[in-house]
Amino acid sequence: MKAKRHDAIISIIKKEEIITQEMLRDRLAEQGFNVTQATVSRDISYLGLIKLSSEDGISYYAIPKTGDKPQFDDIFKTAVIGYENIQNIVVIKCRTGLANAACASLDDMNISDIAGTVAGDDTFIAIFRSEKNADDFIRELKKQLD
Repeated sequence: MKAKRHDAIISIIKKEEIITQEMLRDRLAEQGFNVTQATVSRDISYLGLIKLSSEDGISYYAIPKTGDKPQFDDIFKTAVIGYENIQNIVVIKCRTGLANAACASLDDMNISDIAGTVAGDDTFIAIFRSEKNADDFIRELKKQLD
């Protein structure tokens, strides 16, 4: 059922500018998926949907394209206290106990340039496919966190 609902969400998002979770919940109900707002919220997170702005400045849900710039969420921004890259590996220092959450947040972004991640208690690493990918990521990280 969840996979069918996720397919329906993707189909809805592709056809229409959905601006709220309530609007998405209504569209799902029209297709026979009676879910709570909390379920819609979890589905949005699981699918990695992002918010884009229309020409009118209205935010709507969208499916991120592979290679899109990462949009770091509040968990990531709160947890991260430092970072550095060593060739194709980015070492990210976090507040104690938050590295797993920050790493999971990064994993949820589905960044195609990342080959894998490994988390500890206060540090995690992201292994990039190339040094250039790691450098690009660090530049974006600096823009969004500094």
